Amino acid sequence: MAIMSSATSVSDFQPRLASPATGVIVTGGASGLGRASAEALAAVGRPVALWDIDGDGAKAVAEAIIRDHGVQAIGITADLAHALAIGPAARATRAALPAIGGIVHAAGVSGGRTGIDALTVANWDMVMGLHVRAAMLIVQAFHDDLRRNPGSAVVLVGSINASLGNGNVPAYTAAKGGVIALGKSLADALADDGIRVNTISPGMIATPMMEQAMPTAAIRSATVRRILLGRMGEAAEIGRAVRFLLSDEASYVTACEFVVDGGNITSQRH
Repeated sequence: MAIMSSATSVSDFQPRLASPATGVIVTGGASGLGRASAEALAAVGRPVALWDIDGDGAKAVAEAIIRDHGVQAIGITADLAHALAIGPAARATRAALPAIGGIVHAAGVSGGRTGIDALTVANWDMVMGLHVRAAMLIVQAFHDDLRRNPGSAVVLVGSINASLGNGNVPAYTAAKGGVIALGKSLADALADDGIRVNTISPGMIATPMMEQAMPTAAIRSATVRRILLGRMGEAAEIGRAVRFLLSDEASYVTACEFVVDGGNITSQRH
């Protein structure tokens, strides 16, 4: 049988965004969706470890979180496209934070608009390694930590590209599909340990990566025209959804792809 969540009762309607109070690893924490997720978690008192290839940026964000929210935070340099980076980052995290009960894998890269013809083996391996392999290895590395802490949860960041398809970025699209499938596999594997696993698929969110993908006003206008809510999303809107999924507010949610796209996938607008 699965371990019960740290929520004391399913009929208790007190807010539980801050529960459990365990530490959370956030990859890609120096910017974009990772940073927004870390800040949202810190705002309710959860300690965070920010892993990023931009170690200086991760350390700067961690310092800002400590200053603004008064919680423990650490920035760690980690190039997660390389499997050997995970061990040192895990050791540094355990040394810095109290009990670890959450993982957010938000680190990502598009790999460039290669299409099919310009895609290389090296590019494919890098994108798949960062998105899919790293997610698996990080969860594997912290399996015992998560199992020891009731209410533990994992959120893997997917993308609506996995549903819509995008011929310009085949490696990225395939990787995000892999992340969503892996999330369901992990949810099955870890349920008996009381660990919930969900994926979140953002739509068009105003981040540095998205700005690179839409360099002209015409492209941005065409993109926004399709979205039912008529605007790009903000990183904070993803951060709040991640925080919900990691909390006891979502104690009966697992194996779910949580789409936050302002009504893009379902849109028939042109």
